[in-house]
Amino acid sequence: MTSSPVGRRERKKAATRQAIADAALQLFLERGYDQVSIRDIADAADVSTTTVFKHFTGKEALVFDREDDRESELVAAVRQRPAGLSILDALRRHVLDTWLLLSEHPQIAEFSDLVDSTPVLRAYAEHMWTRHAGALGAAVADEIGVEHDDLACMALARFVLEIPALTRGRQDRRAAVEAVFDILARGWEPPGKQPARRGG
Repeated sequence: MTSSPVGRRERKKAATRQAIADAALQLFLERGYDQVSIRDIADAADVSTTTVFKHFTGKEALVFDREDDRESELVAAVRQRPAGLSILDALRRHVLDTWLLLSEHPQIAEFSDLVDSTPVLRAYAEHMWTRHAGALGAAVADEIGVEHDDLACMALARFVLEIPALTRGRQDRRAAVEAVFDILARGWEPPGKQPARRGG
């Protein structure tokens, strides 16, 4: 069975978008963000500058080319979770299945350094983080039937989104992720404190 023309067009667009993003990241890592122009990126990806702007709103968006997808996947993890799976466990599964793989990418350290050392990228990342927190908090609120600005839902969203930063550089990232979710599930206790005994 052959693919439909629409399917082929969508795949071609996605491939072009990915090629542009890959070329941009490589140039940013090699030269530094401020030393690379849209023209440089277009030339490296063998497309026109017009094509670059058809796929991306600007240079910052080229660095975070998958963030819209990641936000959608995060929201879907809550809204489309299997019956009987709690919101927290659905988020735990999502983080373990997706973010751990991302943290093991060979260029993750270089990427983090690029963002941390570039003020405009730090500001863009912070804005995006706030947007993701709002979307996730709203999804959680919808699932439990409360207002979107519910404090508990917003707090949960923000804690979950902090997990990559909290677990970065840990020897065992999986164990660190599990530990954070255990705290969210059971509440915080001082390290070494033994659970109170019940009964006589």
